[in-house]
Amino acid sequence: MAGKSQGERRIGLLNGFAAYGMWGLVPLFWPLLKPAGAVEILAHRMAWSLVFVAVALVFVRRWAWAGELIRQPRRLALIAVAASVITVNWGVYIWSVNTGHVVEASLGYFINPLVTIAMGVLLLKERLRPVQWAAVGVGFAAVIVLTVGYGRPPWISLVLAFSFATYGLVKKKVNLGGVESLAAETAIQFLPAVGYLAWLAAQGESTFTSEGTGHMALLAATGVVTALPLVCFGAAAIRVPLSTLGLLQYLAPVFQFLLGVLYFHEAMPAERWAGFALVWLALTLLTADAWRSARRSRVAEFSVRQVEQPRSAAVDA
Repeated sequence: MAGKSQGERRIGLLNGFAAYGMWGLVPLFWPLLKPAGAVEILAHRMAWSLVFVAVALVFVRRWAWAGELIRQPRRLALIAVAASVITVNWGVYIWSVNTGHVVEASLGYFINPLVTIAMGVLLLKERLRPVQWAAVGVGFAAVIVLTVGYGRPPWISLVLAFSFATYGLVKKKVNLGGVESLAAETAIQFLPAVGYLAWLAAQGESTFTSEGTGHMALLAATGVVTALPLVCFGAAAIRVPLSTLGLLQYLAPVFQFLLGVLYFHEAMPAERWAGFALVWLALTLLTADAWRSARRSRVAEFSVRQVEQPRSAAVDA
């Protein structure tokens, strides 16, 4: 039994590395789709994602959730909100990568945990531990330093962080599996996306059929690029502890940051390094606090079990 559990955990870790690795390396993919513009790429991503996910659901025969969702208007409305927010996130990310802002985009996913915590306080009235307050404060200071460094607020980072944090909050309330949720969201996105692509073709501005079969295949592959990491993430989420998954999430922005600096050769003046250093300090504080909290919970749970076992034995006797 232990061997099976260890094997499951190993599979979960591999899937986690695969998911966050693909998300981290995706900046290499979007430039391949030029000369298509960001909006055309986004529309293809929305349309082809539904095609890919629908095929996956046919293969695994999971459709019962769709009938239940249709009969629940509130959840459908939340799915529509999630679809709208992730559309903004995808569009800004594709545009930022293809216009030379990979580093700033990576910052968005570094500060996303801090934004999620801030939203928990403001919207859900959650109470923070002192270390979490310190991390949020350091993160706020980082944004100020980066604003001075860029000569403007790092709006790409902020839009990506707030849109993804909102998306996560809405998905938590919807409570659907990753693949099912993506299917519902892209079903809402599908008609506007196809309508835009049809309009683009009518204007003679579509690149889908004018740039060769390789370009056509790459645009169609946006569905795989979107859905495959999500499938791997779903496989990881049910096999590894949440604390481990929380650490793995930093792989994606680390890869994106390294690509921005080392591959795309984006500028990193001293004030930008200072801003990123503050963000990394805030994340270090958050991670250490989360580990400490998880360890306390495990110790408390073990103590309760130790107390309950003699009682159970006495009752059995």
